[in-house]
Amino acid sequence: QMQLVESGGGRVQPGGSLRLSCAASGFSLDYYAIAWFRQAPGKEREGVSCISSWGGTTVYTDSVRGRFTTSRDNAKNTVYLQMNSLKPEDTAVYSCAAGQKLPCYDTNWSVRTVSGYYEMDYWGKGTPVTVSS
Repeated sequence: QMQLVESGGGRVQPGGSLRLSCAASGFSLDYYAIAWFRQAPGKEREGVSCISSWGGTTVYTDSVRGRFTTSRDNAKNTVYLQMNSLKPEDTAVYSCAAGQKLPCYDTNWSVRTVSGYYEMDYWGKGTPVTVSS
């Protein structure tokens, strides 16, 4: 079965850190760009980060740049999202998605993926992150 599975979510105090993992099974991530998205209650899904298939390009939404880092280990078929200096407004369900045709270099990649302009091949079910004291 081809799927993406996220893990690593949880509850953390403001200023804390979490590392999310996105593991693929049934297929290789080698040729897929991976994007992380989040959706807070009552809000639209937004793109958080995007990493190209071999990791040469990484981009972040403004609200997380400098605090979040995405990386990938193709040997482990896994992509990571390291989240530091977490804020209450980071609370959301975080999902990863894989797309062979997702161009991370497109400055509008997030909006175009959420709208369906860029079709993603696989989506994970998400892992919840709660930042609260």
